[in-house]
Amino acid sequence: MSEIVLLDGGMGQELVHRAGDRPTPLWSTQVMIDHPGLVEAVHRDFTAAGATVATTNTYAIHRDRLDGTGMEGQFDDLHAMALAEARAAGASRIGGSIGPLGASYRADVMPDHATSVAKFAEVAALIGPHVDIIQCETVVSVAHTKAIMEGAAAGGKPIWMAFTVSDTDGTKLRSGEPLAEAIEAAKGAAAVLVNCSAPEAIPAALDVLASAGVPYGAYPNGFEQITEGFLADKPTVDALNMRRDFTPDLFADHAMAWVEHGATIIGGCCEVSPAHISEIASRLKAAGHTIV
Repeated sequence: MSEIVLLDGGMGQELVHRAGDRPTPLWSTQVMIDHPGLVEAVHRDFTAAGATVATTNTYAIHRDRLDGTGMEGQFDDLHAMALAEARAAGASRIGGSIGPLGASYRADVMPDHATSVAKFAEVAALIGPHVDIIQCETVVSVAHTKAIMEGAAAGGKPIWMAFTVSDTDGTKLRSGEPLAEAIEAAKGAAAVLVNCSAPEAIPAALDVLASAGVPYGAYPNGFEQITEGFLADKPTVDALNMRRDFTPDLFADHAMAWVEHGATIIGGCCEVSPAHISEIASRLKAAGHTIV
């Protein structure tokens, strides 16, 4: 039997569902401002469900995303707020999330390499002293991999690199480039994962991740598909729909198959709730695995 790191689920979508507000381009950042304490409550629920890593609500806190929102001067304060709410929830480890620059899933909007490295490094240096892991999330291209890998080093903590792959071909990044090339560019990462992709794409991706020689795993989303509306400038999450078949039982079926595939880090991304994580925890324990 294996030791399995159980990640939490989709903070952003969970916040939107609980708040009941119409989503804005600031996404989970806006919810954190409008509903103090709600992030901590979500972290607590995921921890109670069995998650051993609390992923900070910092994914979308980038200066480019704050431009034109009136929050440009709150960059440091927003990170401090997210870090405090994660610490208060009592998880055994904290993963400091760094999301993509510009927008998710789009390789075409990332700045040049030097600019990207500087922006990623600013976030990593800010959150690094307060987290156990730097989680580089929804990495969409080889160029993105190189830039965030270099920038994340400023955090001084182990780097977990999480790629987003094609929903129809888990061996390819959403940029169309081979996942294997991105893994090569991520040499030095403490773990490699796939996130925010369709569960059905995960097995093929795991075959590629296994070649990295470090712990690997997956935390996919529960969307029907990544729509064209969400690939527009300044998208909002109401352009995406949860799968109708996305029950905790079904998701746990997928997750247990990934463990059989060799994954030792599993969890969920968008639309994965505490109920989904709780079901995975129950299945892992019943199968004799140890959650660490």
